[in-house]
Amino acid sequence: MTVPDTHRPARADDSGAARDGGRGWAIRGTGAHLPRDVAHSADLSRSLGLEPDWIEGRTGIRKRHVVAPGEAASDLAAAAAGRALEAAGLDAADLGLIVLGTSTPDVIAPSTACRVQTMLGAHRAAAFDISAACTGFVFGLQTAVGWLATQRGAPPYTLVIGVEVYSRFLNPADRATAALFGDGAAAVVVGPAPPGHGIGPITLGSDGSGADDVLIPAGGSRLPASAETLAGLGHTIHMDGRAVRDFITAIFPRLVAEATEAAGIKPADLALVVPHQPNPKLVAALAGDAGLDPGQLAIVGDEVGNIGAASIPYALDRAVRTRRIGPGDLVLLAGFGAGLTWGHTLITWPPP
Repeated sequence: MTVPDTHRPARADDSGAARDGGRGWAIRGTGAHLPRDVAHSADLSRSLGLEPDWIEGRTGIRKRHVVAPGEAASDLAAAAAGRALEAAGLDAADLGLIVLGTSTPDVIAPSTACRVQTMLGAHRAAAFDISAACTGFVFGLQTAVGWLATQRGAPPYTLVIGVEVYSRFLNPADRATAALFGDGAAAVVVGPAPPGHGIGPITLGSDGSGADDVLIPAGGSRLPASAETLAGLGHTIHMDGRAVRDFITAIFPRLVAEATEAAGIKPADLALVVPHQPNPKLVAALAGDAGLDPGQLAIVGDEVGNIGAASIPYALDRAVRTRRIGPGDLVLLAGFGAGLTWGHTLITWPPP
């Protein structure tokens, strides 16, 4: 659906999202990469001692992808980034910045983004990671737009990547987490927008009182690795399923309402809503509460599970490649995750 001009919100050129002599910024290319190995929900359900349809029936997830031995976050990220650059018609040398969102980096330090930089040959680009869990892509998008608006003399293109290798941090006996998480990466290239198109204001939020709702408790400075943390599975994802469900149920409709009200439009005016989807069945069920038709949602979690910071850009890449988005369409990105963190932005999609 293409929204008539009378219903469109303030666009990139007058929204205040990014200014450089009136210049706005748009997504110029997308790309994604999934590991080759696949874990089907029916098999995983049986391994947990459950009926074969237990996971899919409760989450909508049919399968998820799993990295091979020796494969790491940077490998997935570089592959997705290469496809985004190809879609944008650019080379790595055209990049001025690489921002990578992840909760599962190659190592604690240095950043995975620096490894991706050298893998791509993007020698002119600054590179760093963002730790905002499943909202990492939206936080990264804000960082990229802010950098583009203030830099002088650097190439006017940035790469924003989301990547997770959750399979390395799962307790296979914990049905609350083993059922949901998968591995994958996706990326976008952000560059100059044509007039009347581009990324609008980006709104971010956090609530640290919920930091323990989803976390990997060990391996940092508070609980460094030890025989005790290994024995206690402290290096695996721990999640309060009820608290997370309550958070999702409240935050997703709120993000849609905030974004559309600020833009002076109705949810029905959105061509596409690209949400994070830790439980795709739950998110799809919230469409009505958000004032949306289910067909407005870009739901892909049934094929990949929860891939964290890669979730939104992966769904966005799929929508682009299946032609669900056209020039002038209004696209809402709505992210939420551990921290607790959340963020949204409204994009007036640019022409090719």
